[in-house]
Amino acid sequence: MGAPRWLDEREDRAWRGYRRMRRLLDLELARQLTQDAGLSEADYDVLSDLSETPQGRLRLRELADRMLWSRSRLSHHLTRMQQRGLVTREECADDARGSVVVLTPAGRQAIGSAAPGHVAAVRRHLIDLLTPAEIEALGALTHRVVDHLGGRAPHPRHDPEA
Repeated sequence: MGAPRWLDEREDRAWRGYRRMRRLLDLELARQLTQDAGLSEADYDVLSDLSETPQGRLRLRELADRMLWSRSRLSHHLTRMQQRGLVTREECADDARGSVVVLTPAGRQAIGSAAPGHVAAVRRHLIDLLTPAEIEALGALTHRVVDHLGGRAPHPRHDPEA
């Protein structure tokens, strides 16, 4: 391993700006979700992922992989969401060890109520600040990085209960 390739001034400015932007944007979007909808970012992620499936259901393992969470962490979060009536869990018909997370009518109502305000906040704090060319560039660079990291995303520990 050779000497590190330190960031030059331009690269450092871009990197630090990205990190600061990400933190501020995440904070603002989390604040909006909590104030307007009473949801955490994780709640919103679970509900939106489920609502985008035809029957509003996903295997716990698949949902954990989408969220880049361990199955154990997701299971604990789902327990809290179940207590609020947003989701339920069912046994997996083809795998007795697995479970399926199901969006409830209350969960569908919650995501339906939260989404317009969330999208408005995303527009106000990011999309509407960019030109069409910058939006294209943002899409291209985020997909390039995601594609690069996709095969390297940390895999949560195997959890036979999920």
